[in-house]
Amino acid sequence: MKPGELDLAALGPLPLNDEGSPVFAEPWQAAAFALTLRLHEAGAFTWVEWAEALGRELSASRQDCGPNDGGAYYERWLAALQALLAAKGIVSDAELLTMRDAWADAYAHTPHGQPVHLRG
Repeated sequence: MKPGELDLAALGPLPLNDEGSPVFAEPWQAAAFALTLRLHEAGAFTWVEWAEALGRELSASRQDCGPNDGGAYYERWLAALQALLAAKGIVSDAELLTMRDAWADAYAHTPHGQPVHLRG
């Protein structure tokens, strides 16, 4: 593998299909995955930094909550992304909370079965 090349195996128990492509149970999981790849490609963090951040989050969740299941994996993925972006000063904790609250509000005001969109 060449330096800077993505190594999906370094990410731990990433759910994969028979062809080795990631599997997502929910649209937000695919969005979190794609956002992470895009931020890496844009130079926000190295792949090693990302793998270490995700590894820390997965290790902490195993110690705190028992083994990860498929749904918990992407929750940990998102937590690792948030922590890494905050640690690098790309986004503040306050900005993360504001965005989380905005999405929760949008979700609460979206009819069942419809896509969730932020207002404004």
